[in-house]
Amino acid sequence: MSMEGRTCVVTGSARGIGRGIAEHLGEEGANVVINYRSSEGAAHDAIAAIEAAGGEAVAARADVTDRDEVEAMRDLSHEAFGPVDVLVNNAGLTADTQFAEMSRDEWDRVMDVNLGGMFNCTQTFYDDIWNADEGRLINISSVVGKQGNFGQANYAAAKSGMFGFTRTIALELAQGGSTANCVAPGFTKTDMLETVPDHVLERIISGIPLERLAEVEDVAAVVRFLASEDSSYVTGEVIDVNGGMDL
Repeated sequence: MSMEGRTCVVTGSARGIGRGIAEHLGEEGANVVINYRSSEGAAHDAIAAIEAAGGEAVAARADVTDRDEVEAMRDLSHEAFGPVDVLVNNAGLTADTQFAEMSRDEWDRVMDVNLGGMFNCTQTFYDDIWNADEGRLINISSVVGKQGNFGQANYAAAKSGMFGFTRTIALELAQGGSTANCVAPGFTKTDMLETVPDHVLERIISGIPLERLAEVEDVAAVVRFLASEDSSYVTGEVIDVNGGMDL
């Protein structure tokens, strides 16, 4: 599944799942644009890891909710590597609280990043993906978008919204020979879980048939396949990477 010569933009890729995705793509020979909003040091650490594996990468600071900044990221990507072949919409955030106590600001903030950011980035890079030789759009959702989760009405709604968006864009991109797919990870070992109490993690794991949390590599490997030419006949799909949570 060589990615040699293909250019990939991964939003929110300085840390967590996004960084794992970026590093996997870089290891396969892709030119990678590491997007970050505030974690500049972590972004350059990711670049160093990709370069150590023989790949090439650049950092692009952009808040995905700001269209002007996203367009500046596109210009930087073009200057560094040329047109983009693969866009991975990974950037997201949570603002958890029970719905009865949820403020409109908490609702809007999660929608603006998770859905608004996906809109901004997809529309900005749409022409690149359309014109690419087998362009790829990959949206990172969550098992929470399928199952819901206590205290995450905003996040669940946003991640569920990605499913319909992906399937619709898949229909439109198909006319140009490009694909769009969605990956829905389960609970994954990242710094987002570091504040979760042990007893809560134990309860989560007890509900996973494979009896473990996902590793970042589990998710990144699926994204790498979808980004490659090997996935040319896969489009409009939501691929679960959750250890069997929805069985």
